[in-house]
Amino acid sequence: MTKTELIAAVVAHANLTKADAARAFDSALENLACTLAKGEGVQRVGCGNFTVSNRAERSGRNPSTGEPMTTKASKAVKFTAGKSLKDAVNAAV
Repeated sequence: MTKTELIAAVVAHANLTKADAARAFDSALENLACTLAKGEGVQRVGCGNFTVSNRAERSGRNPSTGEPMTTKASKAVKFTAGKSLKDAVNAAV
């Protein structure tokens, strides 16, 4: 599902204008990113949890040349689905 399709679904379901739904969607994603950038988690009951995890620096190989290289430490966003979301997905199978 693309962003446009998701916004169209919100318009149909929530009785909003397309512009209002797009602004709400963009605002929700911006707030999610800002909260995660602070190192805080985001919990949505029934959906799941977004958390930030730290990845340590590690050594590896350049796949093109085979030369050893070091990958810098970084942060990654993790999502853990909640029970309601898991149940909804498995009911569709």
